[in-house]
Amino acid sequence: MTFFQEYGLTQHLAIILAIDLTIAIILLALMRYLQGWSIKVNSSAELAERDNFAFGISTAGAIAALGIVLTGAITGEAAPSYLTEAIGMSAYGLFGLVLIKLGRFLHDKIALNEFAKNDEILKGNVSVAVVDAAAAIATAIIIRAVLMWAEDLTLDTFIGIFSAFLISQLMLVILTRLREKRYAKRNQGASMQQALTQNQTALALRHSGYMIAMALSFKAASHFIVYDPSAHLSNIISWCVFSLIMLVVLSLLIAIVKKLVLAGINLAEEVEKQHNIGIAAVEMAISIAVALILTALMA
Repeated sequence: MTFFQEYGLTQHLAIILAIDLTIAIILLALMRYLQGWSIKVNSSAELAERDNFAFGISTAGAIAALGIVLTGAITGEAAPSYLTEAIGMSAYGLFGLVLIKLGRFLHDKIALNEFAKNDEILKGNVSVAVVDAAAAIATAIIIRAVLMWAEDLTLDTFIGIFSAFLISQLMLVILTRLREKRYAKRNQGASMQQALTQNQTALALRHSGYMIAMALSFKAASHFIVYDPSAHLSNIISWCVFSLIMLVVLSLLIAIVKKLVLAGINLAEEVEKQHNIGIAAVEMAISIAVALILTALMA
């Protein structure tokens, strides 16, 4: 390769980088305003005038989630033309943004169906905001994994991504119901969701750790599924089977590691009754750490 060829390639990649970065910045800014528009409030007023920490945490989760999704869109070879790169980046970015917002809606209406998430956040409920942000980040991790799993930019690709997204939301609902059942068993039938409305931050942190860990295990499942752009039913069945297997394996490993790392500590007492945020933070870290290790081992 001659000097001029190398220079031309470098210039091409620099322009591609500028295009991707510009689109990413625009989408991140759009996400901030969408947070306010989607619940019919002024985001600037909530963040700077009312000093609504819960709204800030929820917005931070949404912006971080979109950033995670965009890394999946950027990763890979540069497109042969600037227009193709701009279209591809914009399409993936906007599709990811829509899925994050849809995931938030589904999580609100199905997973956390005992209260209105937006109302709690506007009231300043930090616990609900933490869970909301974690759900957005978990959804983003899954979307990114599916973007990396899919290999081209066609209608079949978007169908495959959306199918995997729906499976992931099902897994989040299953996880939430399992955690609720466990919480009720240890607390005379009390509702975990109602505990979140009482601003129990420790409980929110622990549950957030489980959700993010589940998303990472979903990413690990992608290594076992061969991408076939036209086999939609097969893809859905594969995602269901491997996601359930990974959820079971992850849950067992997390339980074992917590017993070892936090030996001699009554976790239910500390987190659910004494609202010990420190213990809950350690639990959250353990869940995510186990999932990261599991994902790395299966990559």
